[in-house]
Amino acid sequence: MAIEQSETLSRRGTYPLLPLRGLLVYPSMVLHFDVGRPKSVNALEQAMVDDNFIVLASQEDGQIDEPKAEDLFRVGTLARVKQMSKLPNGTIRVVVEGLSRAQIDSFVETDDYFKVNVELHNEPDSVRTTAEMQAMIRSVAQQFEQYVKLSRKLDQEAYAAVVDIDHPGRFADLVASQLPLKVKEKQDILEAFDIELRLERLLQILSDEREVLELERKIHQRVRKQMEKTQKEYYLREQMKAIQRELGDREGRTAEIEELRAKLAEKQFPTNVYEKIEKEINRLERIPASSAEGTVARTYIDWLLCLPWVQEGKAVVDLARAERILNEEHYGLEKIKERILEFIAVQKLVDKQAGPVICLTGPPGVGKTSLARSIAKSLKRPFVRASLGGVRDEAEIRGHRRTYIGAMPGRIIQGMKQADVSNPVFLLDEIDKMASDFRGDPASAMLEVLDPEQNNTFSDHYIEIPFDLSNVMFITTANNLYQIPAPLRDRMEVISLSGYTEIEKLHIARAHLLPRQREKHALKGDRLRISDEVLQEAIRHYTREAGVRQLERVIATVCRKTARMIASGEQKRITVTSNMLQTFLGPHKFEFGQMEVEDQVGVVAGLAWTEMGGDMLTIEVSIVPGKGKVVLTGQLGDVMKESAQTALSYVRSRARQLQIPADFHEKVDIHVHVPEGAIPKDGPSAGITMATAIASALTNRPVYRDVAMTGEVTLRGRVLPIGGLKEKSLAAHRAGISTIIMPKGNEKDLVDIPEIVQEHVKFIPVAHMDDVLAVALGPEGTLDENHPLHNEDWFTGMFSAEKFGGEEAHQ
Repeated sequence: MAIEQSETLSRRGTYPLLPLRGLLVYPSMVLHFDVGRPKSVNALEQAMVDDNFIVLASQEDGQIDEPKAEDLFRVGTLARVKQMSKLPNGTIRVVVEGLSRAQIDSFVETDDYFKVNVELHNEPDSVRTTAEMQAMIRSVAQQFEQYVKLSRKLDQEAYAAVVDIDHPGRFADLVASQLPLKVKEKQDILEAFDIELRLERLLQILSDEREVLELERKIHQRVRKQMEKTQKEYYLREQMKAIQRELGDREGRTAEIEELRAKLAEKQFPTNVYEKIEKEINRLERIPASSAEGTVARTYIDWLLCLPWVQEGKAVVDLARAERILNEEHYGLEKIKERILEFIAVQKLVDKQAGPVICLTGPPGVGKTSLARSIAKSLKRPFVRASLGGVRDEAEIRGHRRTYIGAMPGRIIQGMKQADVSNPVFLLDEIDKMASDFRGDPASAMLEVLDPEQNNTFSDHYIEIPFDLSNVMFITTANNLYQIPAPLRDRMEVISLSGYTEIEKLHIARAHLLPRQREKHALKGDRLRISDEVLQEAIRHYTREAGVRQLERVIATVCRKTARMIASGEQKRITVTSNMLQTFLGPHKFEFGQMEVEDQVGVVAGLAWTEMGGDMLTIEVSIVPGKGKVVLTGQLGDVMKESAQTALSYVRSRARQLQIPADFHEKVDIHVHVPEGAIPKDGPSAGITMATAIASALTNRPVYRDVAMTGEVTLRGRVLPIGGLKEKSLAAHRAGISTIIMPKGNEKDLVDIPEIVQEHVKFIPVAHMDDVLAVALGPEGTLDENHPLHNEDWFTGMFSAEKFGGEEAHQ
């Protein structure tokens, strides 16, 4: 549509459209800008064909490179292209003059360039101003004048150019164009076709902008005053230093204060900590140098300065690296390592450095502490260890109050100082060894440390400022989980480490312990040679533990003996044999839970759990003439004594099926003995073992020597589940047991049994005592003439083979 420049613009028309980014043109405004987008260049070329008229509309989002119709505001400005020039970089610089407001009715073309139908809103050359409009014009002028005075971006010439305009509409547009507003705010002014509405919006914007400028001026004045105060203090301190140098006092309190202030400026601190340290430094400055209070204040400031309040170490979560480190440093423990890798994987996904508190439980020497150290190494985070064994004072955890002489922070804060970062791996060793007395309960103080809902504001009595422990990865270790108070145990995720099998111990000794001791004793190369058979002998007959700590001591002893022989010149290379091992270490110290040489009557192999892991427990029953007396020996606990009584009652209740007269207990005394009487024993898991031993002794049927059993028995003969099946199965495997009788309720625990044990040991789950006897007892034997029931008529045919299966059931 061609329109002569001298003609008055029509009410409606069709024009090419140029989208603007972060820019807006008002009517009567001349502006230049660069055009580089293809559609915009095409629109300009079309405008030059159509007598230089073009519609300028702003984008709602200036980040869009290729805007669509819905991305543009619906009110723009019809402008005349006054000048175009091509720049060296390929863009076009154009000068335009705004003519009129243009409301977009529809888009005609959107492919090569935008072309739109618009309705023009031309303002008349003269406008009748009402009193209200005149008041608004004056208010806008006054507000704009104050804005120019406060603003550093505008000068008085801008104000003079605006106030000389008589037309209220053009006046409002020109004022709006001078303000550094967002595109949306400028668009609101452009869309105000009514002049009074335009002035009202402009007045509101000017009022808000003027308030912001006044606030900026106040802030600037406050900062300036603070800078002047700082400069004044600096000048006075320099003067004080000069005076002290003249007086020869160069190492006085001032140098100390300056050193502390320099440390305060070097590190980052939370606002409350910074203010506290600054306050304490100012207080120290006023304390006389001869006062003892100065030493206390200086020590406190040093602690506040050296703690890692916000300094985080860079944690690297690499699953492959973590798995490699765990496999290199720990043999076996597959489920434990899998659980730790899962924990690390979750940390990587949630991008969080902390997590649940892990509690590693197990016997001594199984690698709890070294496993925690490997976790820190795999995460590349600093490792801190605090031993809690024997801690009985709450102040050990929360620190002493500063009013006491020699006050110090607790072990948690001391560990954080040692780590020097706010996100270390913190090992709390032997958490089950804490005690309590009149000085408080440290276990209760640990609740605040390990609870993720509280430890972000951990309060140490000495520091007095809340310290954030939420980024710390806490790992605890314990030998006995049941010695940990229930509220504290509830805050931890327990991972149990049981003992090692002989094969695992052999591999650990070969791959880790022996190389380490060789290096310590300068026996590298082939100076010391020791076969797997000799190592196996050392494991079986010189150690009795679930872990490998004693085994390492034994290997160290062998290395010392070897080093002495080489140093004395006896030999250059030594191959340790079985005889030489006994020469070094003496006779065998342990016959590690060996099974009986032959099947015996009244002797049953039981399985027990101890803090050192699993163990074999032989139970013997002897029948002697008497009047029904039951004797229990072997330092048995109350629960174990009750199990023996229950087992005897079960045998009496089954007398008819066993073909034993109901009054047999009136003719004989029953003696139940558990060897190693110096060692206290307790627990219900020996119930089926005692019942089997009593039944064997009464029926003269031997118990298979390669069968071990564990389980609690009831008066009705039901076999109830027990704990520690994994540790007990490891002890049975060491002893050469081939069959383990266990409660049916413990079948779920078979998944935790090592594969090497399941390959060599057969597990038979039972639900009733009759099933135990069917598996464990051998064929009927001949009574010895000294047996109290010898020549009794009722003994013949006792214990039906059809009911209990005999040898076939065992096979």
